[in-house]
Amino acid sequence: MEPTIYLFFKGNCFEAMTHYAEVLGGQINGVFRNRDIPDMESRMPGGDDLVMNMAMTLGRATVMASDSPEMYYEKPQGFRISISPTSRAEFDRIHAALAGSTELAPDEMAPAETFWAERFAMFTDTYGTPWMLNFEGNKGQGTPA
Repeated sequence: MEPTIYLFFKGNCFEAMTHYAEVLGGQINGVFRNRDIPDMESRMPGGDDLVMNMAMTLGRATVMASDSPEMYYEKPQGFRISISPTSRAEFDRIHAALAGSTELAPDEMAPAETFWAERFAMFTDTYGTPWMLNFEGNKGQGTPA
């Protein structure tokens, strides 16, 4: 059994998930929009283009998402999606593509070396998704338990 990440967006689900697929090498598997629901009473408030459900395969993981009508949207909190790039160059590429020029919150961290990783960062992207990037490099050995 593997967990599935499910993200909610404020009307920009398709844009965000397509961006994530491009940056992270994922594959979009399906998109169901509000307009695809034949029963008008079952549609979300907010318009035909809202995404009801979208799926992306990312490695062995599935990331699913949907738009949330503005009146129900809540800012994500209490978690971060953690990605472990396999090289410093990949770390830098992913960070530039996801973090862009977003301003860091007090509990976030610009890319830096830590005692456990050659490069680590915590940020929230322009779509509101909280991320952690962790490139262990030569520090990945850790201390035996």
